[in-house]
Amino acid sequence: MPDFRPPVRDDLAGITAYGAPQLEVDVRLNVNENPLSPSAELARDIAANVEHAVASLNRYPDRDFLRLRQDLAEYLAGESGVYLEPEQIWAANGSNEVMAHVMAAFGGPGRRALSFPPSYSMYPEYARESFTELIEVPRAQDFTVDMAAALAAIDEHRPALVLVASPNNPSGTALPIGELTELAKAAAQVGAVLVVDEAYAEFRHSGTPSALTLLADHPNVIVTRTMSKAFAMAGARVGYAAAAPSLIDALTIVRLPYHLSAITQAVASTALAHARELQQGLDVLRIERDRLVAALRERGLTVPESDANFALFGVFDDRHAIWRALLDRGVLIRETGPAGWLRVTVGTPEENARFVAALDEVLQP
Repeated sequence: MPDFRPPVRDDLAGITAYGAPQLEVDVRLNVNENPLSPSAELARDIAANVEHAVASLNRYPDRDFLRLRQDLAEYLAGESGVYLEPEQIWAANGSNEVMAHVMAAFGGPGRRALSFPPSYSMYPEYARESFTELIEVPRAQDFTVDMAAALAAIDEHRPALVLVASPNNPSGTALPIGELTELAKAAAQVGAVLVVDEAYAEFRHSGTPSALTLLADHPNVIVTRTMSKAFAMAGARVGYAAAAPSLIDALTIVRLPYHLSAITQAVASTALAHARELQQGLDVLRIERDRLVAALRERGLTVPESDANFALFGVFDDRHAIWRALLDRGVLIRETGPAGWLRVTVGTPEENARFVAALDEVLQP
């Protein structure tokens, strides 16, 4: 075959694709998946509703997925006590595609986005793919947002977008609602959209309000969520956003035609109908998360308070050696975040016990 050098964009030269290792090991605790598989009842209902959808696969799906938007609005009312109209809801193939729509609609050449690292590692990629300049305001040592620095940066750089994850990934840190309110007001003063990434919102501690409570008074706020984590639907690829209708309308302009398949819509609505059942699993995972954080701290490790389904822990002189030693014992976690830190997803009680036992072996003198 003749040699051919593809005309890849110059800014993509030498860059590798995003992704965590996908390895076959006994205990996989590296990508924040929900370890609890769908129940047999949910699986049967999904199969039945997918079978119904298959009968009309020769037709394009509902382009505006009105039923799913209504189902999501009803779910959020029960989960967060915030009542929204379907016109305030958007959905796509994972929260990644939702963010791609947000960046395409409000970012772009000559525009800036502002974020607070260490945070979700896809934010720089979202900015790169939309040709948006990314301004980064580092978090404090305890992974909280330096509010004075954040407000000053918004005023100085006047971004089109402010991106903040709460709970944050990889630290699990949640911002107080008062700080999110301050960010929303500061963003509005410069004409910016505040995007609050709540991928892990359902794991937050009791009494912690959702950023959804900001929507009524702050029409410049978008709250993004996913069904990958709390709903144990990572394989279904469903993410969604809540915002003022004017912001949602802008997202419809940049989507690809019929971007949400009939199968995806059927699976998502079925899962939402089982929300109460899935909540019981969340209760188990919250308890396990708190136990895991306590166990790590008992071993002399530093662990930020987590409102997510994972824990960041450290600090190690050679974190890769620790990661490798755990993998050799059949436990896969994530080497991510600042130097010296590792992240472990909350698994089943049995998986968490395996992880702690393996870690004890690795850390012993």
